[in-house]
Amino acid sequence: MAFSLLPRKNRTVNLIINDHSIRYVEIKQHNSIIPYKWGERYLPFGLITNGKINDLETLSNILEECIEEWKIKKRQVRFLVPDSYVIIRKVQIPADIKDDEIKGYLYLELGSSIHLPFEEPVFDVVVLSTNKDKKEVLIFAAQEDKVMKYSNLLTDLNLDPVAAEISPLSLYRLFYKLDQAKSSDHLLAVQFDVNGVNISIFENHIPFFMHHLPVEYSDERWNLKLNQEGHYELKYAGEVNDLNYQFEDIYKEINRLMDFYRYTLHQGQKQVTKILVNGDHLLLPMIIKEMESRFFVPITSIDYEPLQVEHENPFPRSHYLALGLALKEV
Repeated sequence: MAFSLLPRKNRTVNLIINDHSIRYVEIKQHNSIIPYKWGERYLPFGLITNGKINDLETLSNILEECIEEWKIKKRQVRFLVPDSYVIIRKVQIPADIKDDEIKGYLYLELGSSIHLPFEEPVFDVVVLSTNKDKKEVLIFAAQEDKVMKYSNLLTDLNLDPVAAEISPLSLYRLFYKLDQAKSSDHLLAVQFDVNGVNISIFENHIPFFMHHLPVEYSDERWNLKLNQEGHYELKYAGEVNDLNYQFEDIYKEINRLMDFYRYTLHQGQKQVTKILVNGDHLLLPMIIKEMESRFFVPITSIDYEPLQVEHENPFPRSHYLALGLALKEV
């Protein structure tokens, strides 16, 4: 039987800070998928916009209150880099570049043979294949100052950021851990949140492509309401037709990306075979039903039912990303 010898206070905290909330999850043991604690704090409208922190002081004060309430002072923490700051790109480099020298080579080639849409990136790489002439690698890149703004915020509040992650990997890691992922699938993963939609495509468990779509999110259409349990939750106050227009544009973009993957990237030789849908959008069940009627491939979502959570409240779908983040390096 596996068990943790670490004291409870040393559990790593997994944080997601998005435009409308701060969420956290702790898992019960270092090798367990069972959530132990979780929480959420909604943020004022406009505090963060498409990942950009507009009021650092207010965000710091709110996060400090969360740290106190959730009892996570001085803990190690993993966090997600906002999707709007991330790109995934496949490049070829000379085959004689050793694996431990790839990052150094890429830094030297930035701006000449390798182009990214921002300067001074922070990135990680995965080697995909090697032949006698070329080595194909996948770059996961983000703008360093944007990532460091989040990291420094956590450090200034006496947390210890130990890892930054991108959302497609967190989502897929949970999907894989639940034994729902197959290497034979060409999986299109859609993270459908209130303030944005992130689309990625996986082959052989690796995300080859990622595209982020910001979604209009304002206090004119979304309200924070107290529920019967005394907790705040989001309620949509606008016209339903406005959401339908948003959804229509997103469905068209998903279809365009599926065609791009099939015909442009693979000349009709490969196509998406499954779509995974997750997210915190209040209308997600309706969204999944609509996608099932539009796309002629199986639509799936993460099935968490087999795992019983020892908690008085059910584990919310909105925290699935944070749970996948918690499984990093397990």
